[in-house]
Amino acid sequence: MSELPNAQREFRSAMARLPAAVNVITTDGALGPAGMTVSATCSVTDTPPTMLVCVNRSSRSHDIVTANGRVAVNVLGADHDELALHFAGATQVPTAERFAEGAWDFDTHGVPVLQDALVSVVGRIVADRTLGSHSVLFVEVDAVHTHENTGALVYFHHRFHSLATPSLSA
Repeated sequence: MSELPNAQREFRSAMARLPAAVNVITTDGALGPAGMTVSATCSVTDTPPTMLVCVNRSSRSHDIVTANGRVAVNVLGADHDELALHFAGATQVPTAERFAEGAWDFDTHGVPVLQDALVSVVGRIVADRTLGSHSVLFVEVDAVHTHENTGALVYFHHRFHSLATPSLSA
């Protein structure tokens, strides 16, 4: 395997130091259910409410997500590290069995929504752009579900870290 160019190596090192929320992107539809762990998500606008989601094109779930056209962005809570590993493919759990972990609602929105996610944003892919190794998906939001006081799971320096919800002081 050839060594990465210096600029690419430096960029990867810098991005490893950029803390990011951990999300499981899920879908269901004509090609069936699928999901993957991603850290590259953000809001785009609130008029209309839209999120940006970056998905690696080499992921087995990529083509299923884009063809189904509807997704849930499930922002993981502090205790979801094992679930994140399953959907990242790091635990060797077969794709078809990944939804056995966690409590999923498959019916309300037509895509799997993690019932105890910190936040779940459900919507449809309204635009996409291929750039390098990833597809950049624009998801127009149909529904949002939130849970309070669960803490968050973040990805930093190639590892998951749990952040507790800060207590309010008087």
